[in-house]
Amino acid sequence: NVNVKGVLEGPYVAGTGLMNDALRTAGLIPTTEPYTALGFTQAGGGGGETVAPAVLAVAGNNAVVDWVRVELRSAAAPATIVATRQGLLLRNGDITATDGTSALSFSGTSAGNYYVALRHRNHLGTMTSGAIALSGTATTVDLRSTGTGTYGTNGRKSITGAFPAQALWAGDATTN
Repeated sequence: NVNVKGVLEGPYVAGTGLMNDALRTAGLIPTTEPYTALGFTQAGGGGGETVAPAVLAVAGNNAVVDWVRVELRSAAAPATIVATRQGLLLRNGDITATDGTSALSFSGTSAGNYYVALRHRNHLGTMTSGAIALSGTATTVDLRSTGTGTYGTNGRKSITGAFPAQALWAGDATTN
């Protein structure tokens, strides 16, 4: 289980320190995760996640911003995706299971050390700089924090405002 936290540069509102939920309020968030249809390969039981319309009706700091994809990658070969789950990104940066409150569960994946990657359909992805120990107890991976190292150079963008943070760079609409 993993409690991932992240921020997308695109919908971030510096004055509030939250992301906007314009897609949700416009009724544009699909009830089935979009990554499978976009051609992303699923692994370890991920794919096909669905959300109840009632979860998308929640407003405030816990409103859904969009679907995101979390990948567990091999500690020995970080390019190898071991398991995937699609989750819901909330305005405050929490990433939850499809119930809007629970941590993402990678049931069927054994406890161990994994790189944790966060991806969004129109932002550049990011991945932890090292493998993180994961188990049946939820581990927090806060990709908003400067204290969480990321793979490569400039793996996230520094943003300022009411809640200064590190965010996924806006862009990469073609996933290349």
